[in-house]
Amino acid sequence: MKIRPKLLVFDCDGVLFDSREANRAYYEDICRTLGRPPLTEEELHYVHMHTAEESVRYLFRDFPEKLEKALEYQRNLPYEKFLPYMRMEPGLREFLEWARPRFRLAISTNRTTTMGRLLEIYGLEPYFDLVMTALKSPRPKPYPEALLVILEHFGVPPEEALYIGDSEVDLKLCRAVGVALAAYKNPSLPADFHLKSYEELRDFLSNFSEED
Repeated sequence: MKIRPKLLVFDCDGVLFDSREANRAYYEDICRTLGRPPLTEEELHYVHMHTAEESVRYLFRDFPEKLEKALEYQRNLPYEKFLPYMRMEPGLREFLEWARPRFRLAISTNRTTTMGRLLEIYGLEPYFDLVMTALKSPRPKPYPEALLVILEHFGVPPEEALYIGDSEVDLKLCRAVGVALAAYKNPSLPADFHLKSYEELRDFLSNFSEED
């Protein structure tokens, strides 16, 4: 796919942060409290990509009698206490320092109330022009609304945007909108580009940057 990116849109989990263990701790707290067994690896993979409500409904699909209590518990469980398990991706801050004057930067994530606090804790708020969460969007990814809002906000056509994601959900989103996908640390994803690090992303984007 030929692109000339002016806008970079990032997923959060697995791209900006390694949130695997934070998600595991969060959802296993819910499971333990409601008397459900610990997450399987397949379930951990699912909750890594979906909204909290979607994840709880999936985890309790075989425990319908516990679902409503699980949803209520999840709504009142502050994710903030699990944020110490989050790990910012290596080289991210240095990349954002370089990219900020060269590209417009946005986030499209299925996180809800935790996204703003996460950026605040790690000092990343100043780098992003727009953050779309599952709370702000009419429908979560892979539905296209959030990404379409971002494109409209910046007045950028799909071919001038690049989405950095890591999952099938991100792939479906990008295909629905016609935006190129750079798969971050997921070589098996049939994306337009594949990246192993933020250093690689900088090298790739240097071909399109108007500044040195």
